[in-house]
Amino acid sequence: MTFNAFSPQQIEALNIEQLGDVVLADSQAARACLTCSFQAEDVIVLDFLRKRLPQIPVLFLETGYHFAATYEFRDRLVAEWNLNLVSVLPEKTVAQQEAERGLLYQSDPAACCQLRKVAPLVKALEPFDIWFTGLRREQSPTRANLKKIEHHRLPSGKTLLKVSPLADWTWAQVWEYTGGHRLAYLPLYDAGYPSIGCEPCTALPADPANARSGRWGGRKLECGIHTFSERAE
Repeated sequence: MTFNAFSPQQIEALNIEQLGDVVLADSQAARACLTCSFQAEDVIVLDFLRKRLPQIPVLFLETGYHFAATYEFRDRLVAEWNLNLVSVLPEKTVAQQEAERGLLYQSDPAACCQLRKVAPLVKALEPFDIWFTGLRREQSPTRANLKKIEHHRLPSGKTLLKVSPLADWTWAQVWEYTGGHRLAYLPLYDAGYPSIGCEPCTALPADPANARSGRWGGRKLECGIHTFSERAE
C-alpha cells in the first residue's frame, strides 16, 4: 500500500518500522539518504535504515568544529556498521574562514551555520529523492508542527520527501528504545548535554526544560538545515 493512500492521521499512527517500510517499498527506485549528527535520535533511524539499505548514504556535516568525542563515536559506528559515510564539506576550511572572518561562530553564528552547514547540505541533497531525519517535535518550538512525512522544495526547485519517523517521540522514548535495543550513544550525553552540535556553540542547557537552550548561547534555536527548505504541500 502506497503511503499516499494513507490519511495524515494514519501516517501519524505508524511506528518507525511501519513508516519506513511503507516509504521505502513505495519508492524502490528513489535515492534515499539520512542526515546524521550521530545524536541518539539519528542513531535510532540509522540502525533501522542500515538493516534495509546497507549502503544508504549517511550525510555528516563536517563543519570542522565538532567535539572530539563526536568524531570518535562517528568513526566507531562507521567501522562497526560498515556505514556509507558521506562527509559534507563547506567551501572553505576552518583555517581559511577564520583567517578571513575571525571566529564567526562568536560574532555571527547564523552566518557560520549558513556557510558550514546549510549551503553544503543544499548541494548534497540534490541527488536524492528521500531525506530521512531524526527530528522530533519535542526538541524545539520551531519543530512543533513537524509531520512524519513532508514534501520539501529545495532552492533549485527540486522537491524531495522528508521523512522524520521519530516526529512524535518523547525524550523518554528515545532512551527507552536506545537501551532496549542496546544501541551505542555519544558519551557527551552522560556529561549532561541533551543536544549536541559544534563544540564552540554547545553548552549545558541553561533551561533544564529546554534541551536546545544550551545551543548557540541561547541566541537561536536552529542552525538552518531544517528551515532553509519549504514545505511543498
